[in-house]
Amino acid sequence: MLDRIRTWRRRRIVDRHAPPATLWAEVLDSLPLMTGLSAPARDQLRELATLFMHKVQVVPAEGVMLSERDRWCLAAQACLPILNLGLDWYETCATLVVYPGSFVARHHYRDEAGVEHEDVSPLSGEAWDSGPVVLSWEDAHGAGELDGYNVVIHEFTHKLDMLNGAANGHPPLHADMPGRDWTRAFTTAFEDFTNRVEQDEAPDGLDIYAAESPAEFFAVASESFFELPHRLRALYPAVYQQLSLFYRQTPADRLPS
Repeated sequence: MLDRIRTWRRRRIVDRHAPPATLWAEVLDSLPLMTGLSAPARDQLRELATLFMHKVQVVPAEGVMLSERDRWCLAAQACLPILNLGLDWYETCATLVVYPGSFVARHHYRDEAGVEHEDVSPLSGEAWDSGPVVLSWEDAHGAGELDGYNVVIHEFTHKLDMLNGAANGHPPLHADMPGRDWTRAFTTAFEDFTNRVEQDEAPDGLDIYAAESPAEFFAVASESFFELPHRLRALYPAVYQQLSLFYRQTPADRLPS
């Protein structure tokens, strides 16, 4: 009974608040990373984006002006990773804050000696555990161009990573995905990539920020998976396979090489 009520409620939200078909087509056609999505997938993404917009409050900050199309572009990209997973995977996200450009993040931490430190750094995006996602509009506005850089996907995949604790590059896997396969694929690729970066031989297809930590490697690899899948598959085929199983998508089958 509860499932039927939930389904009815979601259907009601979609029927009342979904973007007009012409606007939705315009949004998807303006984003190259959506190339090749089937008609059913485009409709499914429209429903997810509608539920996302109903659940998540989009907060423009410091004078940012977002048009209706801008908001749906953000929602479409945020929902692409969960296209075949469902909105429940974003259960900890209720707010999306959009700044005009890079913003300064301040983080306090205590080292092993008990000394308090403050880390201050400019960021283009940030995801908080059980908190908001924060984006730079300057960076998000140009996302989706198949260049391997997508701050929207990057930060929302951090939210997936945080579902089972602190972000560590190992999100909760599906029951049919052995954890050892994920660990082997990502550990091997991360070690290889960091070694290449240290030798100034970073390969094309992954931003060097992926070398920062296993969590960043997962997020950057996810960007590449959705925007440059052929490069990622050629570079780290085991990582591409694990991401295909996790996201339940094969973007290399629909995007041009």
